Amino acid sequence: MAGQVFALQAIIALLLIAAAAFALVLQDRYDSERNARHRSLAVAETFAQAPGLAEALRSDDPTAALQPRAEAARLGSGVDFVAVLAPDGARFTDSDPSLIGQRAQGDLDRARAGESFTEVFHGAPNDAVRAVVPVRAEDGTVVGIVTSGIEVETVGDSVEARLPLLFGAAGVALALALGGAGLVSRRLRRQTHGLGPAEMTRLKEHHEAVLHSVKEGVVIVGGDGRLLLANDEARRLLKLPADAERRDVRELGLEPRTAALLLSGRAATDEVHLAGDRLLAVNVRPTGDRAGGSVMTVRDTTELSALTGRAEVARGRLRLLYEAGTRIGTTLDVVRTAEELSEVAVPRFADFVTVELLDPVMRGEEPSGAYTEMRRTALTGVRQETPLQPVGDLIRFVVPTTPMASALDEGRAVLQADLASAQGWRAQDPEGAAQALAYGLHSLLTVPLLARGVVLGMANFWRGRDTPEPFGEEDLSFAEELAARAALAIDNARRFTREHSMAVALQRSLLPRVLPEQNAMRVAYRYLPATAGVGGDWFDVIPLPGARVALVVGDVVGHGLHAAATMGRLRTAVANFSTLDLPPEELLTHLDELIDRLGEENEPAPEREGAGDADGDGDGGRGRSEDRDGGAEGTAGATCLYAIYDPTTGFCTMASAGHPGPALVRPDGSVEFPALPAGLPLGLGLGDRPFASARLRLEPDSKLVLFTDGLVEDRHRDYDTGLALLRRALAQPGRTPEQTCADVLATLLFPVPSDDIALLVASARRIPPDRIAEWEVPSDPSAVAPVRNAAAARLAEWGLEDVGFTAELVLSELITNAIRYGRPPVKVRLVYDRVLICEVSDGSSTSPHLRHATDTDEGGRGLFLVAQFAHRWGTRYARRGKTIWAELPVAPDGGGDAAAPMLDPDALEDLAW
Repeated sequence: MAGQVFALQAIIALLLIAAAAFALVLQDRYDSERNARHRSLAVAETFAQAPGLAEALRSDDPTAALQPRAEAARLGSGVDFVAVLAPDGARFTDSDPSLIGQRAQGDLDRARAGESFTEVFHGAPNDAVRAVVPVRAEDGTVVGIVTSGIEVETVGDSVEARLPLLFGAAGVALALALGGAGLVSRRLRRQTHGLGPAEMTRLKEHHEAVLHSVKEGVVIVGGDGRLLLANDEARRLLKLPADAERRDVRELGLEPRTAALLLSGRAATDEVHLAGDRLLAVNVRPTGDRAGGSVMTVRDTTELSALTGRAEVARGRLRLLYEAGTRIGTTLDVVRTAEELSEVAVPRFADFVTVELLDPVMRGEEPSGAYTEMRRTALTGVRQETPLQPVGDLIRFVVPTTPMASALDEGRAVLQADLASAQGWRAQDPEGAAQALAYGLHSLLTVPLLARGVVLGMANFWRGRDTPEPFGEEDLSFAEELAARAALAIDNARRFTREHSMAVALQRSLLPRVLPEQNAMRVAYRYLPATAGVGGDWFDVIPLPGARVALVVGDVVGHGLHAAATMGRLRTAVANFSTLDLPPEELLTHLDELIDRLGEENEPAPEREGAGDADGDGDGGRGRSEDRDGGAEGTAGATCLYAIYDPTTGFCTMASAGHPGPALVRPDGSVEFPALPAGLPLGLGLGDRPFASARLRLEPDSKLVLFTDGLVEDRHRDYDTGLALLRRALAQPGRTPEQTCADVLATLLFPVPSDDIALLVASARRIPPDRIAEWEVPSDPSAVAPVRNAAAARLAEWGLEDVGFTAELVLSELITNAIRYGRPPVKVRLVYDRVLICEVSDGSSTSPHLRHATDTDEGGRGLFLVAQFAHRWGTRYARRGKTIWAELPVAPDGGGDAAAPMLDPDALEDLAW
């Protein structure tokens, strides 16, 4: 009945609202159309009676005179169109200029007859409600027609604009009607519960079936303490009698604590109560009625408690395995990884843990097949004192019946629950076994550490008196899983150790072992490889002709073997380019071109059309070499700083390819960082950008400090902060280069450097002026002898009479050929350093070449003689001209080469090359 009442009221309300909405829409549309007629007629009559309209219609161009006025009237009145027509219907004006000149449609006879009217027009260009008004002249004749109107679509839009408000009001009315009907229906259902007799009977049957089929006991007790209801599960768990219902709770033989809870009226959640030999979880809630009864549910938790204990152990093992995954292998160090394994398992799994590894594994080598001897690598226990052998001892497994030997042979974990009965273990080391048993060790679980099917070592888990429970079978799988994770981490550390050792060895072999002997600078250096991996930083000290020296510091991008190999190639290239005696900017240009060529060699070769792999996969070969990590090998970019110092002048010329500039320490301890022209790093494919050099004058005992960015920059310190620390470390006068290196590293070095560090400290020296002799030679062969004699006199002053003949011979040949084949000015310079340096300069850039003259040749032996008598010789080019130099060895005591052949220099002046 409630549903019928609700449906009837809803239908009536819906019909009434629909009828009202329809009537309102019709009325609104009628009102809108009537309003449109009135507005159109008012606009048309007003415009038709406007002054001057009749004169404009009789003018030569009515359109030009009336179109602006008509458009202004349309915009001001808000109608859709205002048009002026001729009596025959031709349009003089229209809101659509394209219609001007066309005839208007519709019945215009009434307007020509002088009648004003409104109508709903249907036709071109649009349906509209329009007004038609004649325009009369002064004599009363109709000289034109004015039409204005509103399109039907506009009228409909005004009606539709009101529809949301109309429908909103209708919706509110409908909602109110339905709400009232719902309240009435709800009242009816609350009175009858919405059920009939059949439904009530069926519901009771369902409740009874559910109540007695659930596996949870349900007990309902009234406010008077009598049992009202108990299902079958409650009767079984509480052992209630058959006539328990309607009896007092205290008479049912319940456990006193349970009966007191039912009678107390308080709520309880999962309280554990004893019922015979079972543990019951009891929940009690008041019924909330006036009688003050309560409902109790009980469930058997005897088996659940046992399962919960085992589940808690399993959860603990899972947490331990998770922690092992995060704590084992945090460093790529074999020993530390073994220690992490032992630390993870103590004390939650074992009281003591020992880890033994094969000696090759600890060195980073591949493990050998023999595993009867291992080195104890880690030992962790719940106490400091232990009966087990200490770390570092060699552990031997010579008895095949020991648990360790069995585990290694079988390749799986072996359990020895009772160590007292392990005869093989006791026979291997009777004294040590007796001490372990006396200490309280009683159970052992040993697991081999396997990686890629190869034995790396083994882990032993021991339990003593702190854990009375011995290891069980359920512990085997956990120990194997723990050992497998540790073995993988140890193998990764071993492989890293091997590769790191190889990279370090390669890097050390490519760096200078001993600095060359030279007098231009006192040099000290430090090189520290990065802890995380070998990089490509390098340095070099290269003696140059003319007692000069070149200082080089560079940095290859990246780490590892490839970076170290690239560093070696670059260092070799710099050493070779330096033999050409190039200025720093030109040397960097050649080095950049070299890196570009090396990069092109490593690029994948283009595939030929139709070519493919032998296996037919169509990729045309790998096309590029890949390292073991899968990354393509290419020539990495690099930075470089190259400086040349001349001790005869004190000038230092340097150029940088993206490398940090040097620090200059004056003799008074002041520190500055000279500005160098910005150069791009090498290998960026920007070889068209030339490098530039800067020239500094170094005072004697001033220090030039070259370094790589790893010294001043780190992920915990920015570059500017590092430069400030470096300035403070260098600002101490009176120190040797060695002391400066030590102080700088003590100030700036991080405990774990993340990048390689190269530091080069060079203290400038000067060759005394009295050890340098210079002459300018006229372009006359007769001037050779005077210069040679002056040189001999200077050699005598230096105490170098023994090399005088050789020096005169070399100077004679070089000066003679400079006069004959070179250009003025010709200059001669002698420098007495570790060797005697003879230099002859002229204005020609033609390079001499050594050749061997035949017996019939009159010349061509001069340069050959120079090469024979000089220790080494060469040509150095300047911006204008060249310098041919030769170095003559000098004995440590100042004597020369006494074995030099005694030839007459005058007889050799005519020899030429």
